[in-house]
Amino acid sequence: MISLESVTELYNQPLLSLVYEAQTVHRQHHQIDAVQMCTLANIKSGRCPEDCKYCPQSARYPTDVETYALLSVEQVINQAKDAKQHGATRFCMGAAWRNAPEGEEFENVLQMVEAVAGMGMEACVTMGMLRPDQAQKLAAAGLTAYNHNLDTSESFYPEIITTRTYRDRLETIKYVAEAGIQVCCGGIVGMGETDRDRIELLHTLANLQPQPESVPINALSPVAGTPLGDLEAVDPLVLVRMVATARVLMPKAVVRLSAGRDRLSVSDQALCFLAGANSIFSSERLLTTSNPSWQDDIELFEKLGVKPKK
Repeated sequence: MISLESVTELYNQPLLSLVYEAQTVHRQHHQIDAVQMCTLANIKSGRCPEDCKYCPQSARYPTDVETYALLSVEQVINQAKDAKQHGATRFCMGAAWRNAPEGEEFENVLQMVEAVAGMGMEACVTMGMLRPDQAQKLAAAGLTAYNHNLDTSESFYPEIITTRTYRDRLETIKYVAEAGIQVCCGGIVGMGETDRDRIELLHTLANLQPQPESVPINALSPVAGTPLGDLEAVDPLVLVRMVATARVLMPKAVVRLSAGRDRLSVSDQALCFLAGANSIFSSERLLTTSNPSWQDDIELFEKLGVKPKK
């Protein structure tokens, strides 16, 4: 068990000392100067009954988000082929559901997972809460990872979401791990939380059994119409501190620099890589928000001498 005190001490170090420690840990466990490229596809958009205050896909908020039912298996396979062609080695499929569905829709998702895995790519899905039997079926279809973020600390969580509990989230994570699927679990910064909330989130993540193999660190992308739509962008150095602390606490995890990257300079991103981030999401959109283009990322990698992880 990692203590809250030790996480607090780690997080609050002078930033340069923290980044140095994180880079040292990173070099012991990961390929140097290599960053995994992933693509996140929105396979079913909008009309979600949840009230997550950051999310334009909630049916409760007047946003301009496009709404559509689950895409066909063929459409998703074509998106995965395109992502692979651009250098992505992980294809993530996001669907705005409160719970993973039953029947034909779930069977179609299983076919998508099988197809993506059959291309030699890592297949990841995020589609709300799961039951144990659904997790087992996804594992049998060849799912690499299931994404289910905790978003923030348990104490700040009710300020952001009231339609499901923190315990609900932890339960789905437990079912995923028990099915032998990798857990992809992280959070969002810039939602009005404090450093204490960020520390508590990292403390919870680091004490998951097993630790997540994948930890996305997102910066809020404020969307007009959502309750958090007017918030200022978070200081990029908060992201650096989050990445570095996550890297030291979860040395073997892939730390993913996720949403909000379109607001970061090349230097900001370089500092995040130095702090131990070793994955990005590439493609024009990240579900419903903007993201650097494939071309932007090629140029970023060239400037930094980083290569896509094979």
